[in-house]
Amino acid sequence: MKPLTVSQAAALTGVTARILRYYDQIGLLSPAAATESGCHLYGEAELKRL
Repeated sequence: MKPLTVSQAAALTGVTARILRYYDQIGLLSPAAATESGCHLYGEAELKRL
């Protein structure tokens, strides 16, 4: 599975992008990686955890 951006992960799971960013901020669910420009990427493990 290709890593997903915040908006792609939000659309796939039904959780808003704002909630995903909040979960990252409080340390509940961190993204798997980030691009050079700072875009957070979520993998299969993060989606399963969500």
